[in-house]
This record gives sequence, structure tokens and C-alpha cells, in this order.
Amino acid sequence: MTLTPENAAAADLGRLQPVPLREIWTHEALDFTPWLLANPDILGEALDMELEITSAEHSVGDFSLDLIGTDLRTGRSVIIENQLEATDHTHLGQLLTYAGGTDAANIVWVAKAFREEHRAALDWLNARTDTETCFFGIEVSVVRIGDSLPAPLLRVVAQPNDWGKTVRSAAQVREGGSSDRAVLYGQFWERYLTALNAQGLSWTRARKGPKENWFNTSAGVSGANFSVSFARGRLRSELYLGHSDAMVNTSRYQHLLDKRDALEGVYGAALTFEPLEERRSCRIADYRDDARVEDVDDWDVFIEWFVHSQRQFREAIRACGGLPTATA
Repeated sequence: MTLTPENAAAADLGRLQPVPLREIWTHEALDFTPWLLANPDILGEALDMELEITSAEHSVGDFSLDLIGTDLRTGRSVIIENQLEATDHTHLGQLLTYAGGTDAANIVWVAKAFREEHRAALDWLNARTDTETCFFGIEVSVVRIGDSLPAPLLRVVAQPNDWGKTVRSAAQVREGGSSDRAVLYGQFWERYLTALNAQGLSWTRARKGPKENWFNTSAGVSGANFSVSFARGRLRSELYLGHSDAMVNTSRYQHLLDKRDALEGVYGAALTFEPLEERRSCRIADYRDDARVEDVDDWDVFIEWFVHSQRQFREAIRACGGLPTATA
């Protein structure tokens, strides 16, 4: 029914009813944390990230961090501490301990309610830390309408100033590109996503093309991504090893370097092995020369190359026994 001034007052509308969190998640560690692990898209939407959560109860010294993952749009690490009650000093201390122990870029605190002192603490941290470190406060609630299924509501109560603007302009800052180029990237990755869906490839949960020059997808273990990108006039398809622990990256890199002949044999071409010393990370990549996002008429050719290369990358990694886990 279309609402008009005459019938608006008589419209039959439901009302949101709050549902106690403990009716949905009885136990924080056994119920709520696994739910977040299984539904990263819901938290990611609130954070304006393409969030991949890779593990729960991640070891940090003698303690266990609730969740750790990656923002696939940027490749930056994300840690999450959650609780089903109002915030308290204990969890704030844990959050800072885990941030220091993982060198995380994005630190997220999820709670039933935020005390004003704790919200102010996150704002203070965002104002005092460098631009590569971001703190977020998220309030979680559950609602239903009538007899409907309960639905989660996540509300951002603390985040860096101009966070949305920062996300949208990230590609331009890194590449020195224009807003027109960012639009082209978004349109290209939309077409790339369409191609993945048409071929039944479930490499990503993304529903919208990012406006960066790259597109990351999970490699199945924490701190590693398969990625395709436009890189200074070339296409690049790669496995990027970017765990917060440089020793994990070195171990994985050496594992694959030792199997280079077998890896390239399955891949079907020579690969470049690139230790990125200044960034404490590593890359194994293939390149296609003379390719720019402005070459719109060649987009289908670029996408075909990206898809073929990523298929071969995944097959080659599997054939070589996969990537060691961070604890291996």
C-alpha cells in the first residue's frame, strides 16, 4: 500500500521490541563469539569494512583474544574484543593488551552498552595515536517485530574522526589518483564480481566493488590474502603474506620458496618471489604488462587474466600442501 496523507495515520506498522541478549547468546565465549566468527559481514557492515574473521581465541602471550581478522579492502589487521554486558575496565585493559601484543591496525570493542568513560577513552586513543591505528566501539542489541525472527543491531559509538571519508579516499592517497580513477576502480571490480558469480567462484562475500586499485580475498589462514590489483601500469595477481608477526610471513615464504619448482609447475608459469623487507611482509606474484584501469575496452581481457591466474594460484598452493597456520 502506498502511504498518502489520507491513509498514513491508519497504516498498520509494527514496532521494534528489544530482545534480551542472553536469550539469544547465553554464553559470551561459547555463543556470542562463535556467532561473530560466522557472521563477519554483519560487523563489517557496521564498521564499513569487508571483514574476514580468521580465528577465535587467538593466543596473545598467556591470554586469548576473542577474534582476529582482516579488512580485505585494505589488508589491515582487525582484532575484536566482545562482551555481552556493559563495558568495564577489565575489558578495556584486555583490549589494549591485545592491541600491543598483535600490533593491530583496527581495534574493535563490541559490548551491550558503553559507559561514557570508556567511549571517551576510545575517542582519546583515536586522537592521540597515529593514523594507522584505529579504535572502534560498537554497541550490540537484538530486536524483533511481533513474532518475527530476532535481528541484530550494531551501532557505532566510537570511531576515528572522518572514518568514512578516510575509507573512501584511501586509494587516492596511496596511488595519487583522482576521484575519476576511483570511480573506474569501483566499476571494474563490480564487473569482476559479476564474473566470479557467473563462474560459481565463492572467493569473496563482497557485494560491491571497492574503489581501491586492488581486490583482496581470503587465503584461508590468518594474515594471508590472495589479491589482484592494478600496479603501476601492470596487472598483478598474488599471494600476499602480511601477518602481524613477521616471523610467520618469513616461515610461510620459505615454505613456498622451497617448493618453487612444484608451485610454478602447477601454476603454469614463472612467479616472482618478493620479500618486502621494509614492510615485514612477502609477496608471490605474477604480472601482466601494459594494463591500466583507464583501458575500459580491455576490461574483459583483464578480468579473464585475473580469474585464470587466481584459479591457478589456488590450485598451486593446494598442490604444495597449503599454507602453514600461524601457530604451526
